[in-house]
Amino acid sequence: MRGTRGRDVRAGGIRARGVRTLVATGALAGLLAGCGIRATQVPTDFGPAPSMVPCELSVTDIAPQATPSGIPVEVFLLCSGALVRVDRTVRAAEGVAEAERRVVVAQGLLDALAGNPSDVEDEAGYDTAVPTGLTVTGPRPGDPEDALHLSIAPDALPEYALAQIVCTFAGSAAAGDNGSVVLGSTSTEPLRRYDCTPDVQSNPGAETPPSTEIAAP
Repeated sequence: MRGTRGRDVRAGGIRARGVRTLVATGALAGLLAGCGIRATQVPTDFGPAPSMVPCELSVTDIAPQATPSGIPVEVFLLCSGALVRVDRTVRAAEGVAEAERRVVVAQGLLDALAGNPSDVEDEAGYDTAVPTGLTVTGPRPGDPEDALHLSIAPDALPEYALAQIVCTFAGSAAAGDNGSVVLGSTSTEPLRRYDCTPDVQSNPGAETPPSTEIAAP
């Protein structure tokens, strides 16, 4: 209620100032007309005050949520219909095998993607389509060593969510060294190798990450 009354008061103040401006303008026009000078119209409504520029975060706005022994990472959120990088931290996996380390990092990235944007990010228009509760497991016997299995099949995810995951994984320690990511589901469906392209980053709703099927051994 306090916020509503505040908006009403401000709106009333704007309307009052607008009336006074119109009255003053009308009086001035009358004086000018009496002197034989033609008055010109002066706009008085300049619109609302500018707010935060969409998808723009200053250095002071960026405050990644730290985790114990966390490592800095970048994840892709949605903003103005495109994928935009933001900073996060995820739990580090120390003293474990490479395959297990990939899974730990991948799960941390999924959790970061599914989390709510910060207040500042939300105000700037950032959002996410990745569902909460999504989990990942590592390669099965016969899989490539960098394979990751999602609890929801990649082709069953929303297009925006799949683009977020592919582009986030592809540039992280969860993927292989070639900038692509091998994804599958918990079913026996074939694995696919996905790439994050500039077209996907600029228009994730229209451009599905290109992929190729990985033949079973």
